[in-house]
Amino acid sequence: MESARRMLDADTASAALGIELVDLAEGRAVCRMTVTDQMINGHGLCHGGYVFLLADTTFACACNTYGPVTVAAGAEITFVAPARAGDELVAEAAERTRYGRSGIYDVTVSRTGGQVVAEFRGRSREMRSDAPR
Repeated sequence: MESARRMLDADTASAALGIELVDLAEGRAVCRMTVTDQMINGHGLCHGGYVFLLADTTFACACNTYGPVTVAAGAEITFVAPARAGDELVAEAAERTRYGRSGIYDVTVSRTGGQVVAEFRGRSREMRSDAPR
């Protein structure tokens, strides 16, 4: 799990948004982020890109708990409810399956209190140790 912590420590994009790691276990992660005024779109709601970034960061933490450098092979998100300035969002990632160098992870993003904001599915791929970075 140290590889996931090192990855997040070096992730300046997530740090700039105030994303915090709350919990980490093999194949699982929980992160949180508070929606700021700078994250609000023209409709007065949290821009979906920020919700995606929180989910993606949490997915990255979960799939990097095994050691090898693991990256996203693809991801999709379904937005269920809006988030607004001041909302604390919590993302919970859970591994669904791993086979060879590939994995599938689901992430639920909720507001404090449990209201689901988005559901995310990420597909991971472990990098070969000889792959250029």
